[in-house]
Amino acid sequence: MQTLEETIEVAVPVRDAYEQWWLFESFPQFMSGIQSVRRVSDRITHWVTNIGGVEREFDAEIVEDRPDERIAWRSTDGITHAGAVAFTQLNSNTTRVWVRLEWSPENLAERAGAALGFDNMQVRAYLLRFKEFMETRRSGTDA
Repeated sequence: MQTLEETIEVAVPVRDAYEQWWLFESFPQFMSGIQSVRRVSDRITHWVTNIGGVEREFDAEIVEDRPDERIAWRSTDGITHAGAVAFTQLNSNTTRVWVRLEWSPENLAERAGAALGFDNMQVRAYLLRFKEFMETRRSGTDA
C-alpha cells in the first residue's frame, strides 16, 4: 500500500474550497488523470481515470463528510484506493488544503512510478492546479 500526503494554501475562504472539492464532477478541470467523475448517489461516485496510459473505472464511497472540514472516501470495487481531504481556515480568505491518498500499485510500472516519487509529483501538480482554478475563479477572470 502506498500513502502520500500533500498540502497547499489557497487564497479562498474555507467554505469555497470545501464546496468546490465536494463537486467531484469538476475534478477533470484541474486533475489531468481524471477523465470523469459521476455522482451515483449522495455517497457513491463513479470514477474513470487514465493515468500513464492505464484506464481504470471504479466506484468510491464517501465515508466521512464534515462540511468545511473534511471529506474522506474509499473505493468499493476495482482498484484499492482511499483518501481524505481536510480544510483548515488560516484567515477569512486563506485555506490550507491537506490531501492524503492510499492505493495499491497494480503493476510494475505503477510500483516503479511510486518508488521514484512520480505519484507525489502528480498529486502536487493537482493541488497547484486546484489552487490556480480556485484563485482564478475568485478573481473573476475565469471564462
